[in-house]
Amino acid sequence: MILLTPGPLTTARETREAMLSDWGSRDGAFIALTAQLRRRLLALVHGEQTHVCVPIQGSGTYVIEAAIGSLIGPDDKLLVLENGVYGARAGAIAERLGRQVSYMHWPQSAPVDPETVRAALRADPSVTHVLLVHCETTTGILNPLQAVADAVAAEGRALIVDAMSSFGAFDIDLRRTPSTAILASSNKCLEGPPGIAFAIVARQALEAAGTAASVSLDLKAQWQGFEKNGQWRFTPPVQVVSGTVKALELLEAEGGPPARLARYRDNFAVLLAGMKRLGFSLYLDETVQSPIIATFHMPKAWGLTFAAFYDALAACGFLIYPGKLTGEETFRIGCIGAIGPRDFESLLAAITSILDAKAPGAGPGNP
Repeated sequence: MILLTPGPLTTARETREAMLSDWGSRDGAFIALTAQLRRRLLALVHGEQTHVCVPIQGSGTYVIEAAIGSLIGPDDKLLVLENGVYGARAGAIAERLGRQVSYMHWPQSAPVDPETVRAALRADPSVTHVLLVHCETTTGILNPLQAVADAVAAEGRALIVDAMSSFGAFDIDLRRTPSTAILASSNKCLEGPPGIAFAIVARQALEAAGTAASVSLDLKAQWQGFEKNGQWRFTPPVQVVSGTVKALELLEAEGGPPARLARYRDNFAVLLAGMKRLGFSLYLDETVQSPIIATFHMPKAWGLTFAAFYDALAACGFLIYPGKLTGEETFRIGCIGAIGPRDFESLLAAITSILDAKAPGAGPGNP
């Protein structure tokens, strides 16, 4: 199956083969592998001088909760910049943890506006932390990280970045993008297996952190454990660590994030051109659309439901995602993973055959 999702996604054979061996979690070889994982992740965002890498077991949501519970104290206040489901989820986590939370909302089709954020921070000096989702996979919209980071830094607040769907492809440089924490996971643009999330955290912020709201999701304690003996505090997903290190090696061999982003852009270009020919319309304006995942409207005229469309594509070897918009029926197609433009040409051929079977004579551009 070709996974056209925002993760888990299609991985390279070399990555899967790297997971065939067993590792002792306290063995020197695995400790060295963990050190390599942390070092490579930190280097991807040029954070060696100011930040540390703290991996934890679990999905991306785990590290969002770990960061909020570890870095934001009971007397702090978090401002969530929300234009999709994942920003809203971060706010819900903060509320569940008993943190003070406020929100700024934008339509799911509109990016976060940095100047509005700056004005809000000036109006509310009680805000200590700001959370931004870089690429909101609800729709695939790309928010302006650098401009938001500059605005937040200018007002003297801490920025936490959910970079789940951007880390490893988009340029994130901590030497010029002020951020207290960058949060991501192994199974998106890194093209690794699911099972590891990680925080790239400013050393000073981690050192100053108090007692976390959770034992297992305590970033400071996790970091202190790594610094003490190189070991994970609790049982690590050893095969996933090995697969992720291999995925990082493949990313480097490909040419790093710029080369990976170029491939994703090629994937998206083929997908968008073909979907337009077939009569599908993109939900977002192309100027704010990332090449990570694309949301399309489901044309009502064809009488085609998502469930039927999904099943038909799955029978052809492609797995897509349902939409996350509440007001209209949409579906999402991911452009990331160990796949290329030829895979999208095959996808378009499959969609064409499905449409011909559903609505003979509809044809490209004439749904």
